[in-house]
Amino acid sequence: MLFRSQLFKDKGINTVRLRIWHTPVDAHSSLLEVVDFAKQLSAKGFGIWLDFHYSDTWADPSKQTKPAAWKNATGTILKDSIYQYTSKALLAFKTAGVSIKIVQVGNETNGGFLWNDGRVGGTYDVNWTNYALLLKEGLRAIKDADNTTKTMIHYAGIDGADAHYNTVIQQGISFDYIGLSYYMIWHGKSLDNVSTQLNTLSTHFQKPILIAETAYPFSLAWNDNTNNIVGLSSQLITGYDATVDGQNAYTKALIDLMKKLPQQTGMGICWWAPEWVSFRGPIATNGSSWENLTLFDFTNNALPALASLGSYQ
Repeated sequence: MLFRSQLFKDKGINTVRLRIWHTPVDAHSSLLEVVDFAKQLSAKGFGIWLDFHYSDTWADPSKQTKPAAWKNATGTILKDSIYQYTSKALLAFKTAGVSIKIVQVGNETNGGFLWNDGRVGGTYDVNWTNYALLLKEGLRAIKDADNTTKTMIHYAGIDGADAHYNTVIQQGISFDYIGLSYYMIWHGKSLDNVSTQLNTLSTHFQKPILIAETAYPFSLAWNDNTNNIVGLSSQLITGYDATVDGQNAYTKALIDLMKKLPQQTGMGICWWAPEWVSFRGPIATNGSSWENLTLFDFTNNALPALASLGSYQ
């Protein structure tokens, strides 16, 4: 994305969200790679938003696998591992001259993280105390590194978010921002419901809210031979077609919902993988499953939704 970073800046984008994996198999999303990328982005004036997965690979509601290095760590040792790892990582950014704007402790942690030690939900709801102890170590490390950095807890979806954050706060966990993922294919196709739930969160918790992940298609066609995640009209929100205009209208509608939240708690929207275009040719079966959800068309020209996203101030 770096070759397009000036274009993003020119369109009004002010913050870039970067994921960090502990020890990835190919060094992609490793601390070394992310620090280098963040340094280049920071030099161009972007704010940096870090997303610690606390895993060697993708972490989400379906999986929260501990880093292999922590496989046998439990209790006090695991708590210390979280604190020391987070602290050292943030020191690496500081040493590189990068100021961090937001840090997530975990990615889409509906069911907790670092399973099964920090797993919650269903039969694991008895584990909330342990999850809280682990989460607090990550949060403590962030504030110890720089008390001005904003902390975030990230929930995937809209429904159920109120109950989740309520339980988090009942555990004595202190954090700055509510982060939510919203995709119509997984979290419902009613923007009215999104509005209702966001207003409930805003009123109940009186904390800043960010849509940490979202996307919408500009087409149902494809530009490589990799199966796309969204490819059916039945997956769309009524009134928002899979067209350039439809994608832009969706973006503007979501911005409008956020701007109308009480006490200006709607802080912003982050588009997931806006640059993950088809890049291996038209017959590639290992290209991009997100190509029609990016903010660039099939000839790699910026779409109007990018400028709309950047207009959110």
